[in-house]
Amino acid sequence: MALPQMTEEQRKAALEKAAETRRARSEVREQLKTGKLSAKDALNRRDDPIVGKIKVTQFIQSFPGYGKAKAEKIMEEIGIPENRRLAGLGENQIAKLLEALS
Repeated sequence: MALPQMTEEQRKAALEKAAETRRARSEVREQLKTGKLSAKDALNRRDDPIVGKIKVTQFIQSFPGYGKAKAEKIMEEIGIPENRRLAGLGENQIAKLLEALS
């Protein structure tokens, strides 16, 4: 599929919007890391495009003491594909994820 042709202004605006979205997701992950935002509260906000598009692996790794290996193990036990985002989780997966993180 060919990329749409954009003017230089449209391209610059799209890049700025993407950068702002990445900053917002990074801020959410930092709040999870510092404990200002709980896992349950974050998962309740998964309808928000900023929170909902965070990958589950990044979400788990945002918590202190959870690295790549633990995140992969938790996701395998629950049955969450590695490329899944928070918005794509089902209710059972969310319950099991909260249990694993507590």
